[in-house]
Amino acid sequence: MIFGGLQKHSLIDFPGKMSSVLFLCGCNFRCPYCHNPDLARGCPSCKTRVSEEEVFAFLEQRRGLLDGVVVSGGEPTLAPDLPSLCARLQNMGFSVKLDTNGSRPRALHHLLEAGLVDYVAMDVKTDPLHYDLLTREHGTFSQILTSIQLILDNSVDYEFRTTCVRPLVTESAIATIARMIQGARRYLLQRFRPEEVLDPAFFADRDSSFTEDEFLHFQALAQPWVQECRLR
Repeated sequence: MIFGGLQKHSLIDFPGKMSSVLFLCGCNFRCPYCHNPDLARGCPSCKTRVSEEEVFAFLEQRRGLLDGVVVSGGEPTLAPDLPSLCARLQNMGFSVKLDTNGSRPRALHHLLEAGLVDYVAMDVKTDPLHYDLLTREHGTFSQILTSIQLILDNSVDYEFRTTCVRPLVTESAIATIARMIQGARRYLLQRFRPEEVLDPAFFADRDSSFTEDEFLHFQALAQPWVQECRLR
């Protein structure tokens, strides 16, 4: 397995747990605001790459000190050996959180049914009409809906999240997403970070961020449909 990076300590990526974050290379989406562009491209020359041996040597030293490991990307479900990675982490005593774009429901279903993940964070990027434009991947929305239902029907802890960025996410999109995930335990609205993105030209001469009042309005739109809606 190719690891595009290792964040050794995090207090924010796994709710309620001290964790490390493993970044896997490669993604099937090309969201212009992606803040891990090297990972999305497949990390051909990523300076943060680490070997499997280095990763597990570090984690072995952190047994009893870390609560969990976040498997992120890129898109982790593209990796055929993801189930064995999650099993190995759990066997070491770590809880496993998966970050996913939801585009591979078969892989997600296998992980959930086998109990190989303890928490799932799934991005729901926009409404159905704009999904292909945002992800640059044709015809994926049916898979997104399947993954949403898999998570809602499973006992695993989870969150859904949307990065709010103009013009790809609108008031209408937030309202639509909230209805799609109706009853969800947790929905996070994330602020757009313009510092390092996959497609800087997309944002040239464009104000893509929302004001705090607009964020609060989005939260008010979503809150009636979910158990908890938070801003991040």
